[in-house]
Amino acid sequence: MSERLPVRKTYKLFVGGAFPRSESGRTYLVQGQNVARASRKDVRDAVQAARGAQGKWAGLTAYNRGQVLYRVAELLEARGADFAALCSGREEVERSIDRMVWYAGWADKLAQVLGSANPVAGPYFNFTVPEPTGVVGVLAPDEPALLGLVSRLAPVLVGGNAAVVVASERGPLAAIELAEVLATSDVPGGAVNILTGYRAELGPVLASHMDVNALDLAGGDGLAPELERLAAENVKRVVQGSVDVQSPWEIASFLELKTVWHPIGV
Repeated sequence: MSERLPVRKTYKLFVGGAFPRSESGRTYLVQGQNVARASRKDVRDAVQAARGAQGKWAGLTAYNRGQVLYRVAELLEARGADFAALCSGREEVERSIDRMVWYAGWADKLAQVLGSANPVAGPYFNFTVPEPTGVVGVLAPDEPALLGLVSRLAPVLVGGNAAVVVASERGPLAAIELAEVLATSDVPGGAVNILTGYRAELGPVLASHMDVNALDLAGGDGLAPELERLAAENVKRVVQGSVDVQSPWEIASFLELKTVWHPIGV
């Protein structure tokens, strides 16, 4: 009998809850694998999917969003060995799991911490409540491939936003492995979309897209000035994200504060 040839994994994009190839059919060689190289059309498709899913994700109760994100952490733990082989090792995986759990715990506490009841001189109640910004573009840092992605994606999701992520260019396999976790963890299809390819090609398209509300440039590197200029065309919020910071104010960067007036006694 001839020796059996193993079935090699095909690393595709993650758009709208599905795993399509790039519409261009292109790939690039990285980490010893042929990985899909996303195009401008793929960015537009991902933004459209994110916009369609954002309302459903934001419409879940805050407690439910926290449960879903905790489920992501559970699945990361169960597949820890797989992820360790695709990033710097087990320690990075464990830090990623702990960070996801930490942010999941904030889902039903944001309104109390970031919102307020405001004193006013009149017969009114005045409340400030946090709401999601909408669709957020995330340029994930190259290193650490998994922890960097989780650190920038979790704050976006906790507040009810949808995300279009450009994964690490040099280490994208952990991001696609994470996409498989997201696809089986009750995150609505389209709430997270992960593109692999060249940052210099995809970043400007994401930054200039008129249906993207905010941009996280943690992995922007030398592209940041140009991406900020493009983002200014529709007054996107631009965040210079960090991998090393774990804070509720990272979540607040992707929230809007709405003030509501209500007459007393009505």
